[in-house]
Amino acid sequence: MAHRLLVRRLWRLSSKDICCLQTCSASAHFSASLQPASTRVSFLAPSRSLPRTLLHASRRDISFNVQDHEDFTERVINSDLPVLVDFHAQWCGPCKILGPRLEKAIAKQKGRVAMAKVDIDDHTDLAIEYGVSAVPTVIAMRGGDVVDQFVGIKDDDQLDSFVSKIIGQ
Repeated sequence: MAHRLLVRRLWRLSSKDICCLQTCSASAHFSASLQPASTRVSFLAPSRSLPRTLLHASRRDISFNVQDHEDFTERVINSDLPVLVDFHAQWCGPCKILGPRLEKAIAKQKGRVAMAKVDIDDHTDLAIEYGVSAVPTVIAMRGGDVVDQFVGIKDDDQLDSFVSKIIGQ
């Protein structure tokens, strides 16, 4: 998990941020092992010396996996953005096809809509609460209320129009 977090944070660094890190580290001491632990830069723990994009990367995630009911409440129900909730399962073939298509449709909106992924095997309580009887099921929520939904697989054009309708275009 920590490895994925590190890779995700490094992936989001722009070339400008990397140049900033290189100049910061060039002015630092020559040996990191001789530095006190408090002055070393860590990519796992945000600090003041890291670029702004690295500090706030987790807030800008538009696609995320729901961890538990509290996480769902915080990131979906209390979200300022409209959120598409993708109820899926690891064993579901159509879910594996729909997931990347849905992420592509969300990415086209450039941050105007978020996507929550809920594995029904891990979060059965959420699936029951929202009446999910088949997968894949996609529920669109705005302000904590369900505004639209569909069950099954859709092509790219249908997904684009569904997402556009949710954000009000």
